[in-house]
Amino acid sequence: MDKLRKPRKSLLFYYGIFILILAIFNFMVLPWILERQIIEVDYRTFIKMTEENQIGQVQIQQNRILFTDKENTMVFKTGLMDDPNLVERLYKSDAVFSGQIVEQMSPIMSILLSWVLPMVIIFVVGQYFAKKIMDKTGAGNALTFGKANAKVYVQSEEGIKFSDVAGADEAKENLAEIVDYLHNPQKYREIGASMPKGVLLVGPPGTGKTMLAKAVAGESNVPFFSIAGSEFVEMFVGLGASKVRDLFKQAKEKAPCIVFIDEIDAIGKKRDGSVGGNDEREQTLNQLLTEMDGFEENTGVIILAATNRPEALDPALTRPGRFDRRIPVELPDLKGREAILKVHARKIKLAEGVDFEKVARMASGASGAELANIINEAALRAVRENRMLVTQDDLEASIEVVIAGYEKKNAILSDKEKWAVAYHEIGHALVAAKQTNSPPVQKITIIPRTSGALGYTMQVDEGDKYLMTKEDIESRIATFTGGRAAEEVALGTMTTGASNDIEQATRLARSMITRFGMSEEFGMVAMETVTSQYLGGDTSLVCSAETQAKIDRATADIIRRQYEKAKRILEENKEKLDELAKYLYEKETITGAEFMEILGA
Repeated sequence: MDKLRKPRKSLLFYYGIFILILAIFNFMVLPWILERQIIEVDYRTFIKMTEENQIGQVQIQQNRILFTDKENTMVFKTGLMDDPNLVERLYKSDAVFSGQIVEQMSPIMSILLSWVLPMVIIFVVGQYFAKKIMDKTGAGNALTFGKANAKVYVQSEEGIKFSDVAGADEAKENLAEIVDYLHNPQKYREIGASMPKGVLLVGPPGTGKTMLAKAVAGESNVPFFSIAGSEFVEMFVGLGASKVRDLFKQAKEKAPCIVFIDEIDAIGKKRDGSVGGNDEREQTLNQLLTEMDGFEENTGVIILAATNRPEALDPALTRPGRFDRRIPVELPDLKGREAILKVHARKIKLAEGVDFEKVARMASGASGAELANIINEAALRAVRENRMLVTQDDLEASIEVVIAGYEKKNAILSDKEKWAVAYHEIGHALVAAKQTNSPPVQKITIIPRTSGALGYTMQVDEGDKYLMTKEDIESRIATFTGGRAAEEVALGTMTTGASNDIEQATRLARSMITRFGMSEEFGMVAMETVTSQYLGGDTSLVCSAETQAKIDRATADIIRRQYEKAKRILEENKEKLDELAKYLYEKETITGAEFMEILGA
């Protein structure tokens, strides 16, 4: 925080110095310069000029007399003497008594000294200190208002290539066409085809949108302009639009090239037409639209943009002719996760026998950035344990770190709490194992984690599932309720440990009714819309208050039925529940194989 405040404090300090310089110059230096212009004469000369009527204006001060010649072109001064007839003599000489004699100086010289010179000093000193501050903070020069701060990369042979990007085969296939066009534009011109002016990469955070854009530049070996959408946002109206103009001017000069705008939704949001909106952002968007219309398709300038919120973009920006092509960069599937892990594993030393497919299955739903983090965490774990090679155990442990956080070694549960957590986690695992539509249990632990979890049960699907049946969802809800059901069956009480389970069960049950059409009462009617699909998928109900009340009752009914089902399973297998909970209490962590062996399945 102190580092962020320092540049601002420095600027305020220098502004204070500038004002002080200006004040000193006007109140001390300038009067001194003017004083040097006054000619000093003796009192006798003053009397003589009075008698000869050669005085124009006169001012009698406390310790001196200031007077001018008849033409008021020169200023004189003399000492004040005891002269009773002075006023009468001056009156007879037709001298003008002045309240203040303006020290005579050339008007041009007066302006130069009073205004121009101080401003030049302030400008020179200000530029010097501003440059110092900008160099320290990494910002642009103080005179670069309206200039685009795009970073220009000219990719070398060692730059990012498509081979460095895994898990996005469809996106790479689409972008490979752009690379081919930049290499062989004549092939497309001959048939009359033209490349898209703009390509929009959409998908969740961490899926590799920016890396794909750099890979296109690396494969094409052309200049690559990279700028974030937020860099166009300025305080003053018109500066953002000026930056857009400057960016496209640079791009046309460097063509063929690629312009990449990251997080384009910062300037490309829908215009709602409301009065008093952000005029600066709208002007910037309008300028971007104009620039995209201002060059032909075959000029060699390709615009790539990335966003997590495509639904928030203005329709004028996403229409054909501007961003003609939209390429989804989704979370990787099982095969993609395995490929991503192998790409990032090139940087580390691996032990023999590492099974990347198993790690990929355990990391279901992870993005490319999370998978890279898993590899790095595994390497760090190997270093902490003074080993030179990363093992399978390191990789599997790193998944738990990314998902649930590090183990809290200092967290000591009481004996009663430890039993409650053990029964809770075995409840999840036992209910899952006794249902045919649940993924197999991989691991159970009651070691607290830094994420706040006191324990967790890991289930791993054999492969990716793209569809879920009604029975699948109901089984999952029953598994979520298994922890609370085990507390009631074994301990006859309830704990706060089921809060996250309740949230997830409620979300699934509500979605069955409002989005999936799996309710007999409502049928196939959508009563909920999803916003921010790639940023958590927030939902909002689009129905009357009366219908919402019915949805709440139906949701509670689904969860109640599955909770009763979970309790029934646990009551029927009470002996196994006690045996497994005791084993977990003693071991703290057990594998899926150990769990199934004790269960006798």
